[in-house]
Amino acid sequence: MNKSIQTILLVAGIVILCYGIYTMIQPEAQVSIGDVALVKAQDNTNSYITMAIGVAAIALSFLKGKK
Repeated sequence: MNKSIQTILLVAGIVILCYGIYTMIQPEAQVSIGDVALVKAQDNTNSYITMAIGVAAIALSFLKGKK
């Protein structure tokens, strides 16, 4: 694999992984009246998929091609 492709995969994988972690930590929606929180919903399914894609891109960046 070309060195520039490996570098692009590594950087993209790190960015995608960080974005997945950020979307998991950030609260999505909250409905509150005064001090009482009525509904607090957070769906982390997309965060897990995003983090898995980031980890896969990082792993692919470390693979070596044929010599």
